This record gives sequence, structure tokens and C-alpha cells, in this order.
Amino acid sequence: MLLEMHASGVDVDHGLREYVERRLDFALSRFGSQITKAAVHLTDTNGPKGGIDKSCQIVVRLKGLGDIVAEVEDAEWPVTIDRAAARIGQNARRSLERRRQFDRSRPQE
Repeated sequence: MLLEMHASGVDVDHGLREYVERRLDFALSRFGSQITKAAVHLTDTNGPKGGIDKSCQIVVRLKGLGDIVAEVEDAEWPVTIDRAAARIGQNARRSLERRRQFDRSRPQE
């Protein structure tokens, strides 16, 4: 899986990058062969002022299904990243299950 990281208003140091990679690996590893690309967008609107302004958007490209997206806003990076990773894992599972059900319901030739 190719991972792209984009940041706006936040300094993505080595520790934060590793944390994002670890959480995405945990959430998406079971779908590895179905995922071609993942993009993580981290945005901190207010900077050091604080508040619920840290946003993590994850876009994952699934083979044959297109893109799925999860976005979460919170006050702390670990919480924001954890929740976004969990949500994208759920979205991937749901999308792949729908495709399997659709494939089973189609008549075989």
C-alpha cells in the first residue's frame, strides 16, 4: 500500500508519521491486497491556540471500488488519528462486504 501524507498547519515529525503508519497498518492490514493507495491529510486550523481544530482525513483507494473517505476532528492528534483510522477500517470492511454480496447475487454464466 502506497501511503501519502499531507499536512497543513502542523509539523509532521518522525514520531507523528510513525504513529499514523502504525494506526493505518492496524486498521487496514487485513485488506492489504485490496488497497492500492492511502492518503492522510492532517490539518490544524488554529495552530497552538488549541481547541477542537485538529482534522485527520484518510482517503483509501480500493481495487475496483474507488475511493472511500473518513474524516475526524478532535482536540488531540492521537485521538483524531485513532478515530479516523478506525472509521476508515470500518468503511473498507463495509465496502468490501457489499461487493462480495453483490458478486454472490449475480448469476453465474
